[in-house]
Amino acid sequence: MFIDEAFKQWIRSCEYYRKKPYLDTQGKLTIGYGRNIQDNGISVEEAEFLLKNDIKRSEEELNKFHWYRSQPDNVKKALINMNFNLGITRLLSFKKMINALMENNYTKAAEEALNSNWAKQVGNRAKDIAIMMREASN
Repeated sequence: MFIDEAFKQWIRSCEYYRKKPYLDTQGKLTIGYGRNIQDNGISVEEAEFLLKNDIKRSEEELNKFHWYRSQPDNVKKALINMNFNLGITRLLSFKKMINALMENNYTKAAEEALNSNWAKQVGNRAKDIAIMMREASN
C-alpha cells in the first residue's frame, strides 16, 4: 500500500499534534500524533533520531555563551553531556564551575562539577566529564 502525503495529513487531522506526553481516551501515555508510547515504546532508530536532535539542541543552547564557545573541544563535549543531562537552567547554576572555565582553570572546573549533588546522582558520568575537563589542562 502506498501512503501518500494526503493520507498522512488525514491521520494528522484526526490525531492532532501534541508536543508533550498526555493520556489518551483509554488512559494510555501518548505523544506526537497519537503515538501510544506506553504500549509501543520507540524503536532504536527513533531513539537515535531523538538522541541526535537532543545533542544538537544541547550544543545550540550552549553556543549562546562566550565562555562555552572559547573552550577546547573536549571541554565542549563534556559541557554538552552535562547540558543533555541537566538542561541549560540547571547547568547554568554551576556558577563556580563556569567561572573556573572562564579562567581556563580546568582542574578547578572539574572539582566544581564533582562537588555537587548532581555528581552523586550520576556517578561515573560526572567522573568522565571531570576527566575530560582536567585533560584540557594538559
